Amino acid sequence: MSTELLPSRRLEVGFFDRSVHDVARDLIGCALLFHGVGGVIVECESYERDDPACHAYGGLTGRTEPLFGPPGRAYVYLSYGVHSCLNFVCEPEGTAAAVLILALEPRWGIEEMSRRRGRDRVRELCSGPGKLTEALGIGLEMDRAPLAEPPFELRARDHGWDEVAVATGPRIGITRAAELPWRFCAAGSEYLSRPLPLR
Repeated sequence: MSTELLPSRRLEVGFFDRSVHDVARDLIGCALLFHGVGGVIVECESYERDDPACHAYGGLTGRTEPLFGPPGRAYVYLSYGVHSCLNFVCEPEGTAAAVLILALEPRWGIEEMSRRRGRDRVRELCSGPGKLTEALGIGLEMDRAPLAEPPFELRARDHGWDEVAVATGPRIGITRAAELPWRFCAAGSEYLSRPLPLR
């Protein structure tokens, strides 16, 4: 398991202030750390306001307010009352769009992730949205937190990921608009939450 030094270029707010689908594709291969623990993003999904599966589809509420911006903030919600899910807010303020982070290839702080998850197999540490927030220690208190500032650390593609092949497919774990090809994955990664369907 590679634990090489992080690349030097951080992702700034401007990275997120554009099409949520472009951001999702470009996040594959980027490094995500929280308090120095994390890995490389290998799977994510994009959601936009006119998308029936997006929390903002029903309009502005207290829960969905973070989705409306500004971009470059975290949107963290509780799934089924159990698991925290981490999203990156995208597009200009008022638009309501976000990328759900689904899986990481663990790289940094693996021992700490294993302790939090009660798992030894590296492949099982961050292979799902609830798994990765548990492994990194991200809870609801990070809702609205700026992604370009500590304790978050997001880094551009590097160390062999700069030309990663990105595969797309239907989104998972939802019942509405699941057929939209807005799930983005590092092609061939063994760390995905589930394999992409064969075409």
